[in-house]
Amino acid sequence: MSGIDTLAKAIIAMGVVLVVIGLLLLLAGRVPYLGRLPGDIIYRRDNVTIYIPLATMLLLSIILTIALNLFFRR
Repeated sequence: MSGIDTLAKAIIAMGVVLVVIGLLLLLAGRVPYLGRLPGDIIYRRDNVTIYIPLATMLLLSIILTIALNLFFRR
């Protein structure tokens, strides 16, 4: 396999990953309570809003860790 073939396959793989991430982002808005969990921090003052989704990030991290461990288990 030449270097150009490897590069082409890597670019195609990155494109597929970007499409999957885009689809997940589109569907994430339809999941109830995602981004509005009790541990998420929202700070509003005048015309400034700071949003830190701590509980959402923790939950997604646990779910992805379990899913990837099951998927890549040998």
